[in-house]
Formats: sequence, C-alpha cells, structure tokens
Amino acid sequence: MTKEPLTQNEIEYLLKKAEMPAKESLRLHKFYKGKMETSLKCPVEGFDDFAYWYSPGVASPCKVIFEHPEQVFELTNKGNMIAVISDGSRVLGLGDIGPSAGLPVMEGKCLLFKYLGGVDAVPITLDINTADEFIETVLRLQPAFGGINLEDIAQPKCFYILDKLREQAQIPVWHDDQQGTATVTLAALMNALEVVGKRKEDISITFVGTGAAGVACSRLIFAWGVNPAKAIMVDKNGILGKDRHDFEPDSLQWQLCQTTNAGGREGGIPEAMKGVDVVIAYSKSGPGTIRPEWVRQMAEDAVLFACANPVPEIWPWEAEKAGAAVIATGRSDFPNQVNNSLTFPGIFRGVLDVRAKTISEEMCFAAAEALAGYVGKKLTHEYLLPKMTDKDIYPLQAAAVGMKAVDQGLASQKASYDELFEHAKKVIKRAQEATQVLMNSGIIPDRDG
Repeated sequence: MTKEPLTQNEIEYLLKKAEMPAKESLRLHKFYKGKMETSLKCPVEGFDDFAYWYSPGVASPCKVIFEHPEQVFELTNKGNMIAVISDGSRVLGLGDIGPSAGLPVMEGKCLLFKYLGGVDAVPITLDINTADEFIETVLRLQPAFGGINLEDIAQPKCFYILDKLREQAQIPVWHDDQQGTATVTLAALMNALEVVGKRKEDISITFVGTGAAGVACSRLIFAWGVNPAKAIMVDKNGILGKDRHDFEPDSLQWQLCQTTNAGGREGGIPEAMKGVDVVIAYSKSGPGTIRPEWVRQMAEDAVLFACANPVPEIWPWEAEKAGAAVIATGRSDFPNQVNNSLTFPGIFRGVLDVRAKTISEEMCFAAAEALAGYVGKKLTHEYLLPKMTDKDIYPLQAAAVGMKAVDQGLASQKASYDELFEHAKKVIKRAQEATQVLMNSGIIPDRDG
C-alpha cells in the first residue's frame, strides 16, 4: 500500500507547484475584472422584442403570478436561481477579511455552481454585524431566489444562522462550509474505510478543529453510524469532554462535550490522535499543525484527512512516511482531494429540479453514496473520490438527491430517477457549451491575450 518516499528534489518541486495558483490567480482576476456577468437566455432579434420581455407585455406574467404564486417558477428564472451569501467573517484560510475582500470567493462559488451544476447563482456579501440581522436580510431576499447558499461565516454564529434559516425559510438554505464539506468528507470516509477494511461501527475517530467544517462533519458522520462515544474532538484549547466548561450551555460544542470522548481523554492534538483509526482535520493551515510523530502513534492502517486550506495541516508525503495508509487533503495538486466542489453543484441541481423544501441529512447521504459509488472498482488508497472532470458525478448526485427528496415528501415536483439524471445532464452540458462558445468567439478573451 506504500510507495517509495519522495526525494528532496521532488518535495521542492511540489512546494513550488503549491505556490503557483495564488500568483496566477491574482493576474487573472485583474485581467478579467472578476468572473461573473449577467447573460441573456432569451433571443433579442430586434428592439420590438422588448415589448415581450419588458413593458408592456411583461405585465401579463406578473398578473398570472399575482393570482397563482406558484407560477413564478414557470414564468421566471427563480427555479434555477440561488444566492451565494456571506459576511466575509471566515473566508477560506484567511479569516475575517470582510464582505468586500470576500467577494472574489463568492464569485468563484457562483462560477462553479453554473459550470458544474447549471445553476444560476448571484454573489451577495453583506455588511452586517449580528446574526439576527443576517437572518432577517436573507429571509427578505427569498422572493427572488429558489435557494440560498451560505458561505464563509464565522462560528459559532454560522450554526445559529443556518439552524434558524432552515426553520424559518420557505426555500432550501444550505451552508456549504458545513453541509457541503460534511457530505464530501463522508463520501471520502466511506471509500477510505473500504480501502483499509474497517467498519464504521468499529472505528475510533478524531476531529481536529471544531469550526463549521469540523462540527458539521462530526454531526453527519455520527448520523451515518459512527459511534460518537468513540470519537474525540479537539480545538485550540484541547480535547472536548465533560471537564470543559468554556462553552455556552446547549451550544453545539457543549453538546459534543457530553456525547463524545467517553473515555475521558485529556490533552491536545497528539493525545487526541493516539491509537485512533481515523483523523479528520479542518483546522489551522499548516504544515506543522499535525506532526509526523503523532501520525506514527495512530492505529494500524490509519486514515488521515488533512483538509485545511490553502495548506494542509501536514504535507501528504510526511504523513505517508509516518505510516498513514490513506491520506487526503483539500488540494487538487495532491491525490484524494476532499473538496466540496465535488458535491454542492449536483446537490443543488437535484434540490432545484424537484423544488425541495429543505436539504435533509438523508439527501446528503444519498449524494455521498452516489459520489463514493462512482469510483467503483477503481478504488485505491490514492483514488478515493472522483475529480471535478468526471462530469457524470453531478447529474448522478442530482438524481439521487432529487429522488430522496421525493421519497421523504420534501419535494413539490416529482420525477423519475432517469428524468432527473437526463435533465441535470442537459442543463449542465448547456452551461459548459455556452462557455465554450463564448471562449471560441473571443467574447471571453484568451487569458494570455
């Protein structure tokens, strides 16, 4: 299962390669002045067409929607339009950089929604101080959108915001840093356990980091069937347990103190990793946050997900040399990228296509199973998940999620699995081919031009 250790020259090459995206990204953002613009989906053959698309003809669909509100999905783009909303308080590995500095990330998310899921998305960054103001603003935006994707919001308010919006909103609300990250991490864990021959009911697992991603991963993984009593959570102040009194009562972290770490383990990251089968880290960008000597103390055939961005908590070659059998990161330039871009476009495609009221845990399980199952017989310790270039993963997840929503009574539109799959495939293909046409025609200029 192991291979020859990397040479120093190979390591230096990988380190230089890891620095390249940041430099080129800045040049390209300046060249294109962002990534998104408004485009038409209807023909304009002459100025007379404005009478249909705008005044006076547009009054006709307005009247129909006024009398039959559900017709908004048939007469406007609401059914395929979502908002990507953030306050910029917890952006990538950058922290609280504010709504303006966070806008490039939100634009990027919208790009991925469109290109990978055929979903129209609008970036909205809010200059808002309190969680309740955030919630109120999002609720007021509902008439224009078929769904809401929350993004890059600091914890603990991100948990409160998501829970309240899911309770109060009339459209599905999803926090990709929580649910999206948890879904793709679960898919990777499903296949990692298959590789090492361990069962979910038997494993011990440590979560390094109790932010939005770490907590959400633990909640979904426990709901999937991993025993929380055999789990250890660790934050910057140490291992969570009943001896910790620095959390608000009834907060998610306080609840985890009551349900995990049945053995009463104390200490920090090294103590939390000792002897466990799996470590899932969404914590401080490294390397050095997790050290090779701590990996050596894990159980035999250990699984390690070091998913901090932009740099993992430990370099993969260090973890492999220390004995980890399966290693994943959040980066595309290493094997086993665990990235929520593999799942949120397909999940939202399925949600919109059946007009689901919410996104349930079971819908996340369905997406994770579809993603993990795609790998099939190609599964190895260096191939846990498909890549974004495997285009069928998005319609597969869309169909699986849509069917689960129908089965759970959460959908207002019904369709067969094949209908959902073919529709998703068609919509995604249209988005990608439209982009290619614009590139071929020079309307989207060549990046080196």
